Amino acid sequence: MSPHESHHHSAPHSHAHGHGPAAPVSRHLRKVIAAVLIPFAAAVAVGLVVLWPGGAPPHKPSGVGFDQPTETARVVKVVEVNCADVHAEQQPQPPSPTGQPPTGGADKGKPCQQATIEVTTGENKGRTFQTVVTPDALRHYTTGQEVVVAYSPKAPKDLQYSVSDVDRSLPMWLLAAIFAFAVVIVGRLRGLLALVALAASFVVLTLFILPAILQGSNPLVVAVVGGSAIMLIALYLCHGLTARTSVAVLGTLASLLLIGLLGSVFIGWALLTGNTDDTTGLVHGLYPDIEIRGLLLAGIIIGSLGVLDDVTVTQTAAVWELKEADPSAGWRKLYGAAMRIGRDHIASVVNTLVLAYAGAALPLLLLFSIAQSSVGTVASSEVVAEEIVRTLVGSIGLVAAVPLTTLLAALVVSADRKQQKEQSAPTDVFTEAGQGAGTGTGAGSGAGVTGGVPASPTGGRPGRRGGRGKRRKQ
Repeated sequence: MSPHESHHHSAPHSHAHGHGPAAPVSRHLRKVIAAVLIPFAAAVAVGLVVLWPGGAPPHKPSGVGFDQPTETARVVKVVEVNCADVHAEQQPQPPSPTGQPPTGGADKGKPCQQATIEVTTGENKGRTFQTVVTPDALRHYTTGQEVVVAYSPKAPKDLQYSVSDVDRSLPMWLLAAIFAFAVVIVGRLRGLLALVALAASFVVLTLFILPAILQGSNPLVVAVVGGSAIMLIALYLCHGLTARTSVAVLGTLASLLLIGLLGSVFIGWALLTGNTDDTTGLVHGLYPDIEIRGLLLAGIIIGSLGVLDDVTVTQTAAVWELKEADPSAGWRKLYGAAMRIGRDHIASVVNTLVLAYAGAALPLLLLFSIAQSSVGTVASSEVVAEEIVRTLVGSIGLVAAVPLTTLLAALVVSADRKQQKEQSAPTDVFTEAGQGAGTGTGAGSGAGVTGGVPASPTGGRPGRRGGRGKRRKQ
């Protein structure tokens, strides 16, 4: 193979790799994307610095609910005792209105359990106390079991400690390790980067978002700044600093703004207070400066962020792959093809959101079913209306993210390829002309040249091959 033929056959190979997912974009498009994203990233960085809380504010423990200090402990002995001896007799229950026998009858006469608990951490490490478990209790203890105990320093000494929960550290850490192993095995380097991004998101949430809200900063502003930081870290870390990722970032940002706007409007219009459970009431009691309604809106934004990332990245990747499959496709054709993919994505994602919220509120829905309340009554109650607003506002943002991101990606990828073609076309023509002239000159002695075109048969073949390559580029 001649040097010219070797050069000729290597050119299409280089051209094919130029359209791969990692291909650099044109300089003009990089400038346009940077002009949008650099100010946005700078604003997020400034927001982090200005709102950085420096830790949660101190407060005087109330000794109520989650505000109680906790320690770890171990069950050292469990014995059966007569319930009457430990003053744990079961109270007789009145018959139900429907004539059903009273509940708990099957447990009558069974012995109670008396567990001895030893505190294993804290200033009172080694202290023991006893707790009684009735036969109808949902949780029973075994010797050696690890538990979590709550400490009430103001209570009498014998009542300062009480079992609040069991210690689930081992199964939870094991499950997390299995998850991380599965992600790395299947995702390899991309999976490892996803785990790093997950850790970074957790750091932003625990070190910035939660303490800043407790310090009294506006929950909506904190959620927007913190959510934007999580989005930038996660997307660029997992998918690289590319135009494709930048388009996904812009699509996610636009959808988050829409979710924030709709959430603010409908939370105010529906007169939702956000104070619908004991946990929210406890937080508000401990930190009165927290704006509970803003906390509800912040929860909607942060809750929608993870699914938004999935939608925008998928749609952007679909547009890029469609362009790779058909380089001649314009932005209209790309948009139509990618939207057919996006409609299937919308159907599955919206259903996922609704079922996720319904599953979280399942005990509440059961209570309404027991009360035989009408659908209108249930939907208009604040505790359910809050979940409906949360679900529908998030779903609207997800639905809007599909056409917004798809259109933006189609315009960007079309403009990028057009710009690259305009920049590369003069260079390609000049290169081919130079190759043709060089070949004609080196065809051999005695080969005549007329008007720059080789006259000899030997010199004509490369010239014709170059002509065919030139027509293909056009």
